Amino acid sequence: MATETLADPETGRKCFFDFPSDLCDGEEVTFVLSLHGAGSHGTWQREYFPAHDYVDEFRLAIATPSALSTEPSRHWAADADDTHLENLTELVFERVGRDSVRAFWLAGHSQGGMHCLRLLSTAYFADRVDGWLSLSGGRIGPAPRVENFGPPRSEAERAAMEAWFARQRAAGPPPTPRADLSFIFATGEHEIAALPETSPWAERYGAGPRVRLEDIVDEEPGRIHDARWDDNPTLSWGRRPRPGTAALYVFPGASDGRIIADVVRLDKGHTEGLEPRVTKELLRLIVSAPGGKARSLARPS
Repeated sequence: MATETLADPETGRKCFFDFPSDLCDGEEVTFVLSLHGAGSHGTWQREYFPAHDYVDEFRLAIATPSALSTEPSRHWAADADDTHLENLTELVFERVGRDSVRAFWLAGHSQGGMHCLRLLSTAYFADRVDGWLSLSGGRIGPAPRVENFGPPRSEAERAAMEAWFARQRAAGPPPTPRADLSFIFATGEHEIAALPETSPWAERYGAGPRVRLEDIVDEEPGRIHDARWDDNPTLSWGRRPRPGTAALYVFPGASDGRIIADVVRLDKGHTEGLEPRVTKELLRLIVSAPGGKARSLARPS
């Protein structure tokens, strides 16, 4: 693996850029733009979803930036970040060669995943992105949070959070992506009330009924978690890193070979970093999906 720092020429903002150490001119790569969750940053995201460990094996190029907005906590915002994320995407296209980008995926944890969904409603990303990996960042179709989701809170904090969720529900369901793409939803078992057996995204592309494949068994733990709550953890928010098992569900036969899958990390919560084998399996799914949307498109003026 090789790691560089990419700098946005317009703002000077920087991000991690990981790519194969032996990358040759003209070699195809799968580009992943990986976004952290609210209150986090790129360094944490890189450890939570350690895709950089597999850039050589899967021929990946991974950009991991940090959001600008910091009030009330660091989070992705349209006015502060969208142009920056477009600039970083163009930098990667220039760095590896646009014709070498076999496929372009968005990956986002928590609020970063929700921001990916919002990006997919913009023309720039809708026209270029081939797939979205939601890491506890919302599912296309229902997968409601468990009651009292989150870290330990005072009664006032919990009331404020419930009011926020109520406003979100009142606003209606999130927008359906306007792009044609593959979609993978990964979540901790303790985060959601239930995982539906059906998927509107699978139905859109004529996929067959859900199939459960062999479980993914990790003997090693992830690398990171939200250590602020070690003395009083909640199942939904997550505990210390541990080995684990993940259930893998796919919807086979989607048109044009698109990948549509759900991955449920059993007995895990929101902030427990992904273990090696589940990380590798998610990447295996990503590189098996079709791509090519970005190759023929220049950046709009």
